[in-house]
Formats: sequence, C-alpha cells, structure tokens
Amino acid sequence: MTLRESARAAADALAERLASPQDVRGLHHHQGWWPQSLAHGAAGVALLHIERARTDQGPWQRAHDWLACAAAEPAVGGVDSHLHYGAPALAFALHAAADRPGLYARALDTLDRYVTSAIRDRLAQAHARIDRGEMPSLAEFDAIRGLSGMGALLLHRDIHTDVLRGILMYLVRLTEPVKYDGELLPGWWSHLAPSGTTSPDYPEGHANNGVAHGIGGPLAVLSLAARRGVAVDGHLDAITRILTWLDRWQQDGPAGPWWPYWITREQLRSGTTGPGPSRPSWCYGTAGLARVQQLAAMALKDPERQQAAEFALLRAMTDPGQLGATVDMSLCHGFAGLAHITQLAAADAVTPGLAECLPRLLTPINGTPPGILTDFLIGPPGGGDIGLLEGTAGTALALTSFHTGTPSASGWDTCFLTN
Repeated sequence: MTLRESARAAADALAERLASPQDVRGLHHHQGWWPQSLAHGAAGVALLHIERARTDQGPWQRAHDWLACAAAEPAVGGVDSHLHYGAPALAFALHAAADRPGLYARALDTLDRYVTSAIRDRLAQAHARIDRGEMPSLAEFDAIRGLSGMGALLLHRDIHTDVLRGILMYLVRLTEPVKYDGELLPGWWSHLAPSGTTSPDYPEGHANNGVAHGIGGPLAVLSLAARRGVAVDGHLDAITRILTWLDRWQQDGPAGPWWPYWITREQLRSGTTGPGPSRPSWCYGTAGLARVQQLAAMALKDPERQQAAEFALLRAMTDPGQLGATVDMSLCHGFAGLAHITQLAAADAVTPGLAECLPRLLTPINGTPPGILTDFLIGPPGGGDIGLLEGTAGTALALTSFHTGTPSASGWDTCFLTN
C-alpha cells in the first residue's frame, strides 16, 4: 500500500467512526458536547464530511446531518462567539458547503448579519481601547477568538469587503509601536499572560509570537488579504513591522532558525530568550510562523525572505529534536498539523526538499492500523476530542488533503490562516 493509499484508508476509517452525530453524542467526550464549535464539536466534524463530499469520497447526507446538529440550537452570538464557536463558526461551516447553496443561503444571510454586527462592535471597542492608551487582550486580535479569526472568516466568505477592510485597518493600527512607562513596545503587547489571564509570572505582560494567540495571526490575515488584492493604507508597512519584530527575535542554532513563543518585558530589556527551540507547532513554534512568513514574503514579492522562511520550516521538519517534542496527531500541535503546513508550503516553495518531509511526518499517523487509530483518537466513552483543532476530524482532514494531493476543495483550512 502506498503512502497516499494508507492515508486514504486511515481517513476513511476515521470518517466512518464520525458518520453520525447520534452515534458520537453518547460518548460524552471530555471536551464536552459543543455542537457550534469548529474546534471541538459538530461544526468541525461537518467540515470533514463537507470536504469528503466535495471530493467524491463521502455522501452529502453525512455533511448535512452534522450541519443540522451544529445548527439545532439558536446561534451563539455576541462576546461569546468567535471564528471557532457560535455564529461565526456556523457561517464558516455552511459556506464550506457551497456546492449546496440553495439549502443554506437563507441561514448564511441571517448569520452574516449577526457576524458583521459583532465585528463592527468589536472594532469600535478595539479602537476605543487604543485611544485610551490601554494594552490589548489576546482575545481582541488573535486567530482563535479575536479579529484576526473574523478576518479569516470574511476572506473565506469573500463578501463584506468593507467590514474586512475595517479589520485590516485595525490590524495596521495594532502594529504601530506604543510607549508604556517610558518604554517603546509593539502595539500588540498584552498586559496578560499567554493564558489570556493575569498572572504573577507575567507582571508586565508579554508579546505573543504565536499564530493561534499572537502576532502570527494578524501577519497571516494581512498577508492573505494583500495576496488577494485587498489592501488598506499602511498595509504593507504593517506586514513589514511584524516581520522586523520576528527578525529581531529569530534565534539560530544547530537545529536551524526558530522563534520563541513569546517575549517578556525582562527579555525585551535584556535582548535574550530562553533555551530552544520548542515544539514546532501550528499554534506556537516554527511550523506555523514559517508558513505565515512565507505568505508575507509572497505578499511583499520578496524571494529572499521567502527562501529564508522555507529554510526554517525545512530544518524544523528534519530536526529529530523538534519532531521528538511532537507527541500527538492533531492539527493544532501534532503531526497532522506539521504535515498539512508542510504540504501547503511545499506547493508554494522556491526551496526544494519540503515535499520529501511528508512521509516522515505522516508515519506516526499512517503507521497505525486504521482500527487502532480510530480507537486511539476517538476512544471509549469519555475519550478523545472529535473536533477540528485538536481532534479526530482535523487529523482526518489532513489525511484527506494529503491523499488528494490538492488544496482543500471546501477551504476548510482557511480557519488556520495558513491558506
């Protein structure tokens, strides 16, 4: 069996175990039963079946069943909603099923009104916060809960460009340096800990470098929008400011270039970081940051920077130490995420060698017999996560994309801001 055939068999087995919401609901997964969650619930599983239906690998009925499960209760809006939960998550999933627009057009129109209203409210709050000279929370701007994630949704929907431009103008403003207590800091410096809460371990806050919760998310949205021809005043300058920050904190060693997950005020003053590199995930680490810097370099038409980003990813994906720190199969911080990022980067690369990394990255997943793999990922009652971010649906989607060898038909991966 070839590697692609093995990936197909594993994806088929995982999709079969997630065939019906009724079968899965009774397992009472440890993450809870959150139907409107892309990250952990039915909306994320729907994306798996939508992608499979659009690539003729599964029936549309399964996608419809999971979408119906996700939309069974009134959509969660307001401050509790974000790209991965509530009305925005439902809009993302329904749009992915674009082959069936007649079924979902009315629901999408309704959700769009909720989502655009929420985005405008959040933009007003964010600009008011900047005007007051206060530091942001991570949830204001990040890819999971914040305005970067909402920007990804609008890019996915390809509508409401006026609202998207509003997000881009905010992100430009977020990158402008500010002065606190006599020190010049990046505009995304947060007063909180990386957990998003106050902590005595971070008395002066931090600057977060991650794609999930840090400045990697805004860099990705700005770069993806620029590549699509959607730009605002100061757009490319903002991309350059973020890249300059990452250049400043790039570390070089035997394992190649890498970036610390975040910078504290003490590190900012001393110019030093802790030992590394750490796990090279999508959420934090070299894989995600290298991909978004590759996208930024393409937006700036900077081949030298593009080669540097690709070299960093190649070194990370061939370093036994960094791969040894990866211990699960998820998209967020596991081998599925590393394989999918590498596949995307290889398709755009001017640097050879990335595609050759895929067999090694997929071996921990493909090397497990399908039955054992599904038992491991889904497990008994109280077992594993079914969703997109850290769960079974995400792993199956990465395998599906590798099997087809093409970009996602449904755009499911655009919620990771890597494509």
